[in-house]
Amino acid sequence: MVVVHQTSAVLVLVTLTLILQSAGMAALIQWAKAHLFRGIHRFGTLRSAVLVIRLTSLVVCLHMLTILPWACFYRWNCFATWESAIYFSAASYSTVGASDLILPRTWRTLCPIESLVGVLMCGLSASFLFAIVTRLIRRDSETEREEVHADSTSSLGLAGEPGQQNGLGPIEKIESSAGLSRRFV
Repeated sequence: MVVVHQTSAVLVLVTLTLILQSAGMAALIQWAKAHLFRGIHRFGTLRSAVLVIRLTSLVVCLHMLTILPWACFYRWNCFATWESAIYFSAASYSTVGASDLILPRTWRTLCPIESLVGVLMCGLSASFLFAIVTRLIRRDSETEREEVHADSTSSLGLAGEPGQQNGLGPIEKIESSAGLSRRFV
């Protein structure tokens, strides 16, 4: 009967963790899509840093939220105080481990499972942040290429050939100096 209780507790906790993490990541992705891809061509160093700090802070808050179901379970079944339950859960989730606290024998298998889930969720968050930073770098390099191309095109149009400083070719110069006008269909 103990195995049934352990298995059901693990399934519920892992499912809650996956739901919270998935919903939180989906919300962050929607926010990033709405704010990153609105035609802003170049963020610059400061705006990029602020964006990464904001997203990282939100990811940390998301992980703290995903730790709460585990801490609640530990509080109700294993520890007398919330401080101990949250501390143990955070230490297990982050794979640091809490050597000063020990779960009752019945629930000892929860600690490695929470650690495994925590590593996977942290990996998911790290890949999200990596994708955002990669997108920012790609956007800045594309914008730089476009600016260099636009500058080189505009400088070629202004300079032109030696006899074309006013933008007219030799034939147009002759026609304009003679008072003739050419119509194009």
